[in-house]
Amino acid sequence: MSIIYMLLAISVVVAIIFFIAFIISVKKGQYDDMYTPSVRMLFDDELVKPDSKEKSDSKEKSH
Repeated sequence: MSIIYMLLAISVVVAIIFFIAFIISVKKGQYDDMYTPSVRMLFDDELVKPDSKEKSDSKEKSH
């Protein structure tokens, strides 16, 4: 039974270490995206699909 407590303590310590590493990397700008905003204008716009209600209304009007 004591091994469960030891493994629980070790897993909490490891989780805290990973959380601290994540916070430090976010503060240092590791996840800032510098590339995508500059090429976003080159991407094609996505087509907006009409809702299913609008589709059924247009079908009823055509019949």
